[in-house]
Amino acid sequence: MSVIAPERAALGRARWSITARLTLLTTVIVLLIECLIYLITANMRENDTRRDLLWTVAHSSISSPPACTWLVVERDGVAAGTPGLPAGFPLTESLRTADGPKFEEVHRDGQVYSVLTQRRGDEVVQVVYDERFHLMERENLLFAFALALLLTALTVAVVVAMASRFLCEKAIAPLNDALTRQRRFVADASHELRAPLTQLHTRAQLLARKADAMECPEVLSAEMRRLVNGTRQLGDVVDDLLRSAISGEQPRTEVVDLAGLADEVVRAEDARAVETGLVLEVLREPGQFLVPGAESALRRVVTALVDNAIGHTPAGGTVVVELEAPAPGTVRLSVRDSGVGFDQADGRSLFERFSRGSNGRGQRFGIGLSLVREVVEAHRGTVSAEGVPGAGAVFTVDLPAVEPAIPLPRAESASVARAALYWARGAGVHIARR
Repeated sequence: MSVIAPERAALGRARWSITARLTLLTTVIVLLIECLIYLITANMRENDTRRDLLWTVAHSSISSPPACTWLVVERDGVAAGTPGLPAGFPLTESLRTADGPKFEEVHRDGQVYSVLTQRRGDEVVQVVYDERFHLMERENLLFAFALALLLTALTVAVVVAMASRFLCEKAIAPLNDALTRQRRFVADASHELRAPLTQLHTRAQLLARKADAMECPEVLSAEMRRLVNGTRQLGDVVDDLLRSAISGEQPRTEVVDLAGLADEVVRAEDARAVETGLVLEVLREPGQFLVPGAESALRRVVTALVDNAIGHTPAGGTVVVELEAPAPGTVRLSVRDSGVGFDQADGRSLFERFSRGSNGRGQRFGIGLSLVREVVEAHRGTVSAEGVPGAGAVFTVDLPAVEPAIPLPRAESASVARAALYWARGAGVHIARR
């Protein structure tokens, strides 16, 4: 793909919006011009008819009226008319009261007639004119206007659409080039990282096996197993990046145990928690916490939230990862800390790219929470943050749950057993059920 789907869709919507607006504007302008032309033409035609009727009264006779015209002449109370005079004529009331020119429009049997009654010397003349041909001309004019309006709209739509497409392609050409270079860089970097990561993972596995064979202390063996898991997870991240960069393929959807992920992340951070003097806890309601999605991506969500909480909590504080089901079909994961907090007015900007606070420990780049939002929204979920300056913060992720009929993975029992072991030996990690 030359550009990713959201950008292409946005450009398409913008192009069609421009096309529709210009087409509508042009159509309205042409319609106004046609209405003006029609009104001028109708007024001119009406004036021409009046002049023709006045000329007919002054110069024509019963025996030789103009085409589509009939004359009635009344002298001394006796009226005579042109043969073929339409039914309903003459208008006797108009003949009797005529003095100056009297123009009338009369409808008879579905036809329209223009009538002029005027005195001429010692007689009264009434001219009846059939308007059917004038009405046909108006209908033809209206049809021509409608056809011209339709052709104008189609022409403008096609021309503007082609022009906007051409301009958009020209405008996004630099973006296409930048995205291509970015994708190539990610693919090359991911590919080059795979080999050393594979070697690191293999060596970690060998050391873990040797630690088990040499019956090393459980603390050392546990740390080696965590190292193995960490290198494997890092390899999964690199594989996801490489797969996405090469083919644009999205990670496959699977059933993910969010509680198991929380346990893994918290256990992986226990050494860091002890070093910084923090207490990490996992609290969960009874039940399953299964969501559809990509396990590696959701693991990064939990890791980023826990890392953010640790980085903003001073020594002696607590970080609690809580799992609950606030409503049917929803799984909620919250990360609560007793750290520096933040002003709630800045809550929305926390998830913007490169937005970072000034009170966190270590070097922070303002990318983690932005990636959290993108991953959660890609999983059809929501993420929010609440905080009070000096009183800690809580980040909440709501995700759609899978159907209850799907069984909980067996890893749950193992994670609970390992959690009990860590709690028994007094580590800074507490995994509990409520």
